[in-house]
Amino acid sequence: MNDKTLQPVLINGEWRPARNSIGSFRAVNPATGEELADFYPISCFADVEDALQAAQCAVPGLIKTPPETLADFLDLLAERILAHYDDLVDMAHLETALPKEPRLRVTELPRTTNQLHQAAAAAKDRSWCRATIDTKLNIRSKYSPLGGPVAVFGPNNFPFAFNSSAGGDFAAAIAAGNPVIAKAHPSHPGTTRIFAGIARDCLKACGLPLAAVQLIYHLQPEDGLKLVSHPLLGATAFTGSRPAGLQLKKAADKAGKPIYLEMSSLNPIFILPGALKERAKRIANELFNSCTMGAGQFCTKPGLVVLLKDEESKTFLHSVQEYFKQSLPGFLLSKNVLESIISALETMKKAGAEVVTGGKPIDGPGICFANTLLRVSGDTFLKKAKELQQEAFGPASLAVLANDVEQMLEIAISLEGSLTASTYTHTQGGDDPLYARLEPILRAKTGRLLNDKMPTGLAVTPAMVHGGPFPATGHQGFTSVGIPASMLRFAALHCYDNVGQDRLPPELKDKNPTGKMWRLIDGGWAQRDI
Repeated sequence: MNDKTLQPVLINGEWRPARNSIGSFRAVNPATGEELADFYPISCFADVEDALQAAQCAVPGLIKTPPETLADFLDLLAERILAHYDDLVDMAHLETALPKEPRLRVTELPRTTNQLHQAAAAAKDRSWCRATIDTKLNIRSKYSPLGGPVAVFGPNNFPFAFNSSAGGDFAAAIAAGNPVIAKAHPSHPGTTRIFAGIARDCLKACGLPLAAVQLIYHLQPEDGLKLVSHPLLGATAFTGSRPAGLQLKKAADKAGKPIYLEMSSLNPIFILPGALKERAKRIANELFNSCTMGAGQFCTKPGLVVLLKDEESKTFLHSVQEYFKQSLPGFLLSKNVLESIISALETMKKAGAEVVTGGKPIDGPGICFANTLLRVSGDTFLKKAKELQQEAFGPASLAVLANDVEQMLEIAISLEGSLTASTYTHTQGGDDPLYARLEPILRAKTGRLLNDKMPTGLAVTPAMVHGGPFPATGHQGFTSVGIPASMLRFAALHCYDNVGQDRLPPELKDKNPTGKMWRLIDGGWAQRDI
């Protein structure tokens, strides 16, 4: 196959053929199982080297760029995305089979532009850099750009909001003053290409270095490892499977390169007995909707439900089973997702889990898996906790029936780290004694703790935490959603000791550069000049 038949990569502001591509791939329409028309290159490491070198040349210009200009770029990108709504929605629908309405057009694309605007506002405000000043000793510090590009590996399940050339990681890295090398997900390369093209035009309009946004579609696994460990790289943001994430983490850690991972999460839900007696039917419906939304392909899908073994739980699980049986599942994003859920369920079944309903693929032209509910005793779960804590990425969840309150607490203690953990409790306080014992255990296991609410979906607000203990992420001190906190992943802490006013960054000079920026001056937060 000749290079002219392949879609070009974006390197240093130029759409050009991949250098010595190793091969090619096509996206697959999950609704039909058919490959789409466009061929995309699998780049060799020469493309990565070119992108890294170009990005490094762009670093000095970006460091000198006023935050207002970075904000202008992000705002302009959000505005121009609006002009390409139809193209983006049509392409993402073809590549993912996610519904155009409301998922792509009404929900996810507005979230994407909102994130870009929030990142722009944070860049312009400058308070995110946490300027800290000791006037007596004349020591000053702030968060600054990394001095190298950020590689963003986008996931398969959010073609807009987590896209490597327009999503949350991208927005945070740019707002912090870093160039981005976008690694597209092979499930939606065409969507990523459209975003990258819009970004390139916006860079040009704002007078920014064109290498600030570059795009490579696909790499061999060994070249991905070389990218995340490369001396010129500043950091990596990765959202994807645990096996791939752990390999990248090992390579990055060995080279001393920061890498921020979102890998897998069970998002356990503990339904306490008072809540079941009070509103079992309503909770069953909420659980069904949360488990099957987007065909269960959310990183916050509840994959584990813990209840006491009693008559209320038996009735509750029967209701959940009926909901699962009576609803048609949505399309899975790829054949890899199908293979992954089959493998996870086989592991759980061998460990003692029983399939209550579903448990197999659905025949048809599209890629589908039956809505699946599994069940296991608390005794078996504690004996096989590792094997039964499998992320079945799709419309599947495991119910664990604890013998008593003490065993329920043991189960909580045995859990791995998750992005979320939820409790459902009696509204009149009937479950308060048990909640008081359970909450401290769950608090240490998760980034976001919910009460009387399913975890699926994220509000894009500065207070949001989308992170958690390993193996949900690589470091529980950070979040990938919630600006400006998410920007700190892509920043270096720089200190200036006895440096004169004329040589300091604007944020650390005596005069407040915006008049509104918050700075920590001699131990107190203030907006004043010194």
